[in-house]
Amino acid sequence: MSHPDRFLLAGVMGDPVMHSRSPKLHNYWLAKYGLAGTYVPLAIGAERLRAALRALPALGFAGCNLTIPHKEAALDIVDKLDPLARRIGAVNCVVVAPDGSLEGRNHDGFGYIESVREAQPKWRADTGPIVVIGAGGGARAVLVGLVDQGAREIRLVNRTPARGKALAQDLGGPIGALRWEEREAALEGAAMLINATNQGMLGEPPLDIALDRLPVSALVSDIVYIPRETALLAAARRRGNPTVNGLGMLLHQARPAFHAWFGIMPDVTPELRAMIEATT
Repeated sequence: MSHPDRFLLAGVMGDPVMHSRSPKLHNYWLAKYGLAGTYVPLAIGAERLRAALRALPALGFAGCNLTIPHKEAALDIVDKLDPLARRIGAVNCVVVAPDGSLEGRNHDGFGYIESVREAQPKWRADTGPIVVIGAGGGARAVLVGLVDQGAREIRLVNRTPARGKALAQDLGGPIGALRWEEREAALEGAAMLINATNQGMLGEPPLDIALDRLPVSALVSDIVYIPRETALLAAARRRGNPTVNGLGMLLHQARPAFHAWFGIMPDVTPELRAMIEATT
């Protein structure tokens, strides 16, 4: 698909944002598919988000991704929300419509599920209890993805009990909220453990959890991708648990965004993964 009449533009808004690997990812695809355009990091503080989003149509942008701290704030700025973004309660992709209006979407849940399937093709959400740590925007997307994949029991653990309980009530389904003090007991008999917080990210302390009560057969997953192997994943690997890092979620959530902006659903190739791995 070509766009000979215009230079294609998209980007990622965040604060901070220069650490993002999204520009390398999308610019790789632009070059691969022979599209004239660029994807840029946009350092936008919270107080300027509304003005920045509203400027996208005039500047010729097809849309943008949103990262910390903008995903929830954008809910009240865009003109239209797709049902999934509304359900998750966060926006990670904004699409500029032909009339200049803004639609908010969320592809994080899609990206997460696809990343697990890529790493563990036989994985099923309904094979046993799933423990999810965290109740922020990333956790919301992961939880919705798990529910839609047929998870039967999700044990949600968060440092702030009220936030975890509110999230469980909001999303409904098989999600039960547990106190932080119950996090290790929650691992008993679990089929999967997911860190959906930023704990373990470069510059942040590691997730404070002992894995002794987790079955060795349980899949351990982390949405953090810098570093590729967090302390949690390293500990899980040492005891024999299969693991999935957060890089696949980053790669796969980008695919439907690129499609929405430029009309092509791109592939996650070994070459692309190797290129992004070399920078993380």
